[in-house]
Amino acid sequence: MSANRTKPERAAVKLELTVQKAVNSPGLPTNAELRRCLSAALEQSAAITVRYVGAAEGRRLNRKYRDKDYATNVLSFGYGGTGCGRALAGDIVLCAPVVRREARAQDKTLAAHIAHLTVHGALHLQGHDHQSPSTAARMEALEKRILGQLGYPDPYAGDV
Repeated sequence: MSANRTKPERAAVKLELTVQKAVNSPGLPTNAELRRCLSAALEQSAAITVRYVGAAEGRRLNRKYRDKDYATNVLSFGYGGTGCGRALAGDIVLCAPVVRREARAQDKTLAAHIAHLTVHGALHLQGHDHQSPSTAARMEALEKRILGQLGYPDPYAGDV
C-alpha cells in the first residue's frame, strides 16, 4: 500500500446562475464574478438566482418574510434540499442601495462587500446559520476562508 495518498479532489460543482437587475445600479459585479463567488461557496451543484433590488422591494421582502420593516442587505430563499438527491435551488436577493451604503460606511469596495454577501447567502441556502454564537463563529470562519481563497480581505476585520 502506498504511503503517498493524496486528498481526493472535490467533485465539480455545477451552477445554473440567473441574474436579475430590478434596479439600475452601476458598478455591480459581472455575472462571471458572481459565478466565481458562488462556486467557491457551494458544496453541491445548484440553481441560484441573484436578484438586485431597490430599497422599496428590499423592505417589502424583509417585512413579508422576516417581519422586519426595513430594507436589509441580503436575503436568501431556499427552494431545494441539500440531501436525499434533491438539487439545491434558491434565490439570493441583494438590496443594491443598502449594500452600496454599507460598503462606503465600512470602507470596503463594492465588489468585496457583494462577494461577502453572495457567499453569505450561498451558505444560508446550504443550511448554515448564525442564530447562536457557535453557529455564527462557524459561518464566519467559512466566509473568511472562502473569501480569502477568492482574494478578498476578511470581511469582519473592522468589526468591534
